[in-house]
Amino acid sequence: MERGRMYLFLALANLFWAGNYVFGEMVTREISPISLTFFRWAFAVLPLLALAWLIERPNWREAWREWKLHLLQSVLGLTGYTLLLYAALGLTGAVNAAVISAINPATIALAAAIFLHERLNRVQVLGIVVAFVGVTVVLTGGDVVQLVEQGFGVGDLLVIGSVLAWTVYSLISRRLVTPPITATSVQAVFAVVTMLPLIAFTGVSLPSSPGGALGLAYIVVFPSMAGYALWNIGASKVGPSRAGIFLNLLPVFTVVIALAFGATLELPAVIGGAIVIAGVYLTLHQRRGSAPGLSGDPIEPIAKKRPE
Repeated sequence: MERGRMYLFLALANLFWAGNYVFGEMVTREISPISLTFFRWAFAVLPLLALAWLIERPNWREAWREWKLHLLQSVLGLTGYTLLLYAALGLTGAVNAAVISAINPATIALAAAIFLHERLNRVQVLGIVVAFVGVTVVLTGGDVVQLVEQGFGVGDLLVIGSVLAWTVYSLISRRLVTPPITATSVQAVFAVVTMLPLIAFTGVSLPSSPGGALGLAYIVVFPSMAGYALWNIGASKVGPSRAGIFLNLLPVFTVVIALAFGATLELPAVIGGAIVIAGVYLTLHQRRGSAPGLSGDPIEPIAKKRPE
């Protein structure tokens, strides 16, 4: 019964993060990615601090000793990743963005092998290759010739940029000893502060429609707060390796939510998404010790401390 409840928590965390893609695309039709990123963390920072205190009872002085790493993590993950993703959503759509982002566990495993000298077995290497093939199918729409002639779309490149930002974020996070929700809350503080000069130059605006306001509220409450808490609780009980398998639900949930809101699904996205999920499963399924995780809505499969 207890394990079943933990599995439910992990599934719900991915469901909430999937909604970030769909609602993020909707909200960026009304406000800029800069405004959405700023308000996401400005509204979430105090509840995140409260969640950290209630769940982890952190030593804030110890957390502050790692302020340089938290600042770097904030710039890469909470600001950089989020800005790139929200900018991409209006150009490539939630479904394509989610399928391309699903390669993140494979890119992190590959980066860890290259820069941290982690060993990959043959099955893991096969999984990484398969995942990249799946993303290629999505990026090309099944037509490699067209890609050669026209190049990548701007939206696709922005998603790839967000994947790379989160990959670096994930590798650096392994050096942190601060508990994950506490780390996220501290980084949210940095995100708000470091974005102040940017918004002073560009200005910010809130959604003008009730639907946009509800979308922003969803992003603040569910992906930014509830998702973190549920994932941390679930992963701490069942272990990071087993929890990582639930990452495969993220693109699936995104497609379901997008279809419910009237999106259309193209065949290359279906085929490519299935290939990506298969590749990621092979990459994660064979891992032992260091394993998947998530932080926020991004994917962080082999982080030591941080969970999605």
